[in-house]
Amino acid sequence: MPDYRLFLFDADNTLRQTTVLDLPCPNGPEDWELASGVKERLAQIDWNECYYGIVSNQAGVGQGFITGEMAMRLLLDLAEAAFGQTPHAGMVLLCPHAEDEGCLCRKPSPYMLKQVMRACGCVPEETLFVGDMDTDQQAALRAGCAFSWPWEFFGVEEPA
Repeated sequence: MPDYRLFLFDADNTLRQTTVLDLPCPNGPEDWELASGVKERLAQIDWNECYYGIVSNQAGVGQGFITGEMAMRLLLDLAEAAFGQTPHAGMVLLCPHAEDEGCLCRKPSPYMLKQVMRACGCVPEETLFVGDMDTDQQAALRAGCAFSWPWEFFGVEEPA
């Protein structure tokens, strides 16, 4: 793997999975668990030598299923569980808008990816984004950074 200074991750079906049937994103602390292979793979990276960030569309906020505060808390809890440390300020971002709101931050827009790159002083060529959806892949392309599917990055079986 090339030397990346910044690893960006989508949250749902990348770093975490919901434990509630048919719920795409967790609405509370008991609604999720780390995805398979996440903890083991992330432990192989020296986080003193590089940065990590989480960028996630959280349409449930805009649809009224969850508050923005709870969605951010769940993402920060996810960072703690996955990386074993509190993320630096500005490294966890969410888009709270529903799909039809036409905002600037919702992936496939590169906005959140570029914001995190700017926060840690990294350029696209030294950034890898890991996500599970075509919109994640498009966001990486538009941001100019490398992309990986979670099953490739974490070395787990591709979902059916």
